[in-house]
Amino acid sequence: MVDQPNYDFKVVRAFAVMTVVWGIVGMAVGLLLAGQMAWPALNFDIPWLSFGRLRPLHTNAVIFAFGGCALMASAFYAVQRTCQVPLISSKLAWFVFYGWQTVIVLAAITLPLGITTSKEYAELEWPIDILIAVVWVAFGIVFFGTIGKRKVEHIYVANWFFGALIIGVAVLHIFNSLALPVSMFKSYSAYAGAMDAMMQWWYGHNAVGFFLTAGFLGIMYYFVPKQAGRPVYSYRLSIVHFWALIAIYVWAGPHHLHYTSLPDWAQSLGMVMSLVLLAPSWGGMINGIMTLSGAWDKLRTDPIIKFLIVSISFYGMSTFEGPMMSIKTINALSHNTDWTIGHVHSGALGWVAMVSIGSMYHLLPIMFGRKAGEMYSVKLINLHFWLSTIGTVIYIASMWVNGLLQGLMWRATSIDGTLTYSFAEVVEASYPGYYARFIGGAIFFTGMLIMAYNVIQTAKGKTRDEAEAPATPLINRPVEA
Repeated sequence: MVDQPNYDFKVVRAFAVMTVVWGIVGMAVGLLLAGQMAWPALNFDIPWLSFGRLRPLHTNAVIFAFGGCALMASAFYAVQRTCQVPLISSKLAWFVFYGWQTVIVLAAITLPLGITTSKEYAELEWPIDILIAVVWVAFGIVFFGTIGKRKVEHIYVANWFFGALIIGVAVLHIFNSLALPVSMFKSYSAYAGAMDAMMQWWYGHNAVGFFLTAGFLGIMYYFVPKQAGRPVYSYRLSIVHFWALIAIYVWAGPHHLHYTSLPDWAQSLGMVMSLVLLAPSWGGMINGIMTLSGAWDKLRTDPIIKFLIVSISFYGMSTFEGPMMSIKTINALSHNTDWTIGHVHSGALGWVAMVSIGSMYHLLPIMFGRKAGEMYSVKLINLHFWLSTIGTVIYIASMWVNGLLQGLMWRATSIDGTLTYSFAEVVEASYPGYYARFIGGAIFFTGMLIMAYNVIQTAKGKTRDEAEAPATPLINRPVEA
C-alpha cells in the first residue's frame, strides 16, 4: 500500500473516478450524434433525442464533465504534492465535487428538454450559471488557499497553469453569462447584436484557451515529468510559454467571426493574434516532448507515456491548424464545414482526452493504494492507447476530407455564374465521411469502456498481468511489504 497520510486524496479519487464515468456518458452521446448524421432515423422522432438538443449536451458533458473532473482531480492532486501540504479545506473541496456533479446532472436534464440560452458552450440557463460561478469560486479558494500555506517557497509551473485556468474561466463565465431573467428557465443576454457575438466568441475561444489549453497544460507539466521520471526539459521555456500564452490567447476570439457584421479591424486583429499564438503553443509542445530526452526507451514499454506524448503531438498539430484556419482566405473555405469539426476533435480527442486518460492512468492506482501507473492490466492500457489513436485519426481525417469537399462544392460555379451543386448534393457527397466518423468514434468509445473495466479491476485490488505471468518459485518471490 502507498500511504499518504498528509494528503487529502479522497476527493481526488472521487473526481478521478467521475472523469471516467462522464467520459463514457459524454462520448456515448457523441457517438449517438455521429450515428444520427449517418442515419437520421436514430433520433426516433423523439424531441429530446434530436440532434439540436443532444449536441450541446455532448459538448457540455465532454468539456465540463469529463474534462472538468480531470482538471479538478489533477489540480487538487498536483497542488498538494508540489506544495507538500493537504488541501486547505476538505469540506470546501467536497462542496466543489458535489456542486460540480450537480451542475452536470442539471445540464443533462435541462438541455434535452430544450431549456437553453443557445450560446455556444454556455447553453445553461441562469440559475445553473449562478451555481457554476459559486462552485468555481470555491474551487479557486481551495486551490489558492492551499498554495498560500505551502511548505516550499517555489510555486511549480503546473500550478501557474491551473491558476490561470481558475481565474480566466471565472472572468469569462461571469461576463459572458450576464443576462436578464424573465422566468426560472429563460433569460436573455445582456448584450445585443454584434456585441453579443463578440462577447460570445471572446468567451468561446478563451474557454478553449483557458479551460481546454491552460488547464491541460498544467496536467502536462505535472504528469509528463512524473511518468517519465525526468525533469521538465526547460523550466525557463515553461515560464515564457505561460506568459506568452496568457497574453496572446485572449485576443484570438474574433477569428470565429470572419465575414460577419463584426468590424473588419476586429476580425483582422483576431487573425493576426491567432497567428502569433502559434509560437507559444509550439514552445509548450516542444517542452513537453523534449522532457522525454534521455528516456525515449520508455515509449516502447510504457503505454501511459504513449498517451501523454501522443496527446502533446496532437496539441502541436491542433495549434498549428487553428492559426492557419484563422487566415481569412483559408477560413472562407473551411468555415461552416466539417473541417472545423475535424479541427475541434483533433484537439478534443487527440489532446484533451488523451492527456486526461494518461494522467488518470498515472493517478488512479495511487488513489487505490498502489504505485503510480500500476493498473490492473498494462496490456489493456496499451490496447486502449491504440484504439484511441486509431479512432482519433479515422475521425479527424474523415472530417478533413469532408470539409474540403464541402467548401469546394459550395463555392463551385457554372459558366453562367450559378452554383454548380445544390446543398442537398453536398450533403449526399458527405455521407462516406459520416460513416467513417461513426466508425472512428466507436473505436475511441470502445477504448473508454476498456478503461472503465481496468479501473474497476484496479479498485478491487486485482493485477491481471501478474496472474498471466509464469509462476515464480516461492523461494525467489520478493517479500510483500
